[in-house]
Amino acid sequence: MAISSTGIGSGLDVASIISQLTALEKVPLTKLKAQATNIDTKLSTVGQISSQVSALSDAAFKLTLDSAWNGTTVTSSNSSAVSGKITGVASASAFSVEVSQIARAQSVASTAVPAATAMGTGTLTIDLGTWDHGTTLVPQVPPIFSTPSSTVSIAIGAGEDNLTAIAAKINDANAGVTAVVLTDASGERLLLRSKSTGEASGFRITVADDDTVNNDNAGLSRLAFDPGSGSFGMAANTYQRGLNTLATVNGIPVTSAVNSLAGAVPGLTLIFSSVTTTPVEIALALDQASVNKNIQDFVTAYNTLNKTLVDSTKYDSETKTAGPLQGDSTAVGLKNAMIGLLGSSSLGSTYSRLADVGLELQLGGALSINSTKLNSAIANIDNLKSLFKTDNGNLQTNGFGLKVKEFARGLLATDGLVTTKTAALESAATRNTKEQDKVNARAALVEARLKKQYSALDAKMGSLTALNAYVTQQVALWNKSTS
Repeated sequence: MAISSTGIGSGLDVASIISQLTALEKVPLTKLKAQATNIDTKLSTVGQISSQVSALSDAAFKLTLDSAWNGTTVTSSNSSAVSGKITGVASASAFSVEVSQIARAQSVASTAVPAATAMGTGTLTIDLGTWDHGTTLVPQVPPIFSTPSSTVSIAIGAGEDNLTAIAAKINDANAGVTAVVLTDASGERLLLRSKSTGEASGFRITVADDDTVNNDNAGLSRLAFDPGSGSFGMAANTYQRGLNTLATVNGIPVTSAVNSLAGAVPGLTLIFSSVTTTPVEIALALDQASVNKNIQDFVTAYNTLNKTLVDSTKYDSETKTAGPLQGDSTAVGLKNAMIGLLGSSSLGSTYSRLADVGLELQLGGALSINSTKLNSAIANIDNLKSLFKTDNGNLQTNGFGLKVKEFARGLLATDGLVTTKTAALESAATRNTKEQDKVNARAALVEARLKKQYSALDAKMGSLTALNAYVTQQVALWNKSTS
């Protein structure tokens, strides 16, 4: 007879028996899984150390750059008139600035006309260039327009000759000027302004008027602007000339087409906001806060790494727990090497040790900052810089920025301690996974074999049970027939 469910024929709790026997085969998994958790914890810790070594390398490398030590602050006695922005390497200095003229864009407005007035058809030609008005002592009347740097012609046809449409066509032409229609109580005006400030960004507008007269105050000629040819069109109105900034730096004349000036003082851009009535004093000084921060970043990066190494290698007797790398020679060696490195000396500066500038090693390997010593060293910035960036061609005596950077590079190299430790742990994790797979595979084979064996047992027991029932039935019938 066929047995549909294991255990029916025998009456045994076969499923429980098989489960327990299979579980015995999987007992090694408990140890393997504990080992896997331990490996994962170590891998995570080593990964954290690797990241922190990289951060320390970055902080150390920054201290090998001139930019870490050449930070400069700018102060102005009248920042509303003249201010400064550091744009490069600037040396501590002081100078006086006077501003007699602020850069402006050329601008002009047309005479007001009723809204939607047809201005007439024709062609507007916009030239960009410089107007020569002469000097205060020797004015140039009429002004002379220089050879244009660019010329754009704009056709104005019927139905597109109101000021709004004309302004749109000017803006679309990218002629170096912007056009806006201003509406007030008098009507509409066309306002034109050069896109850039400075004398060289002046503009001239000439008109080829379809009424054949190009220099009157009728038709499209009303939008002409050519002071050199007469006072008609917009030239008859008050206008703003394009101007350069005129200033002096320590009495030396300087000029700029915009309201800023770069290059007069190395590493500094002056920003002009208004004409001055008295000299503005500009001072450049060492940015001590920036230097402090760069050194603090280095100390913080080192202390973060040191704490991870200490915590991961220690044994807590109170809680009776060990760090994930407790007893690990790589981690312990790295911790001791870092302490030794920062306690070493450098050549090339009046300072030889980090402790000389206030970076003092504490019990456990952490660095603390003695602010009094550090501030005193910052006042001697060249020697402080040398302590970190001197390159003697010798890792033992190089500046500490170079020392630490190279040490970190070695740790993270292909054959470095951190890299090889990571690779070893990854290999261990791979082996552990394979061992777990083997145990699970053996358990699966045992389970399959047991199911097969107990199925056969059930079938045999079922057959015997049926036979017993049959014999019992026949005996009962025989006894009944003979009574």
